[in-house]
Amino acid sequence: MYESAFTGPLGELLAVVDEQGALRRLEFRKGRRAPQRASRNDAARCAHVLGQLAEYFEGGRREFELALAPEGTPFQQAVWSELCRVPFGSRVSYGELARRIGRPAAVRAVGAANGANPIAIVIPCHRVVGSDGSLTGYGSGLPIKQWLLDHEAGLRRLPLGELNTAGPRGSPGLLNGIYWGTTIPSKPAASRSESAA
Repeated sequence: MYESAFTGPLGELLAVVDEQGALRRLEFRKGRRAPQRASRNDAARCAHVLGQLAEYFEGGRREFELALAPEGTPFQQAVWSELCRVPFGSRVSYGELARRIGRPAAVRAVGAANGANPIAIVIPCHRVVGSDGSLTGYGSGLPIKQWLLDHEAGLRRLPLGELNTAGPRGSPGLLNGIYWGTTIPSKPAASRSESAA
């Protein structure tokens, strides 16, 4: 197993890949699980994952093209597989997810499988909400879940700029030339004079 850290707009993420380059884990370092197996630091073996993450945060990637190899029970695998079918910018309820895997009464078990997801963002467990559309649990915290949903809805853009602001752990506040500290709408709101015309 090989790992590499990625510092993005939400802090540090740790990617773990296997010998074939399949993604085994992607987790936020702050407040998440401890590594399950020893892995060696190898940025080159993780470069394909980190590159696609950068594209996602920059707004240029909506789907990941990565081989995935999460460890889990057959039920968890079924839930995670179905999560990968939830499109970018969409949301699904736990109940709907349970129906989609043919287990409509297993809503709580679906929630538990969602919470055990070892590959954040790529297996998009952040897209699962309560039956009324409300935000519910997220292992890395609801503010991160809200940020990801807003990002995918076009509400969180990472505008170009040369802002000299420190990012997480003293790193630059720029991700490939894009500052991550500002929220702006994806489309400028029409002014009153334009909307009246």
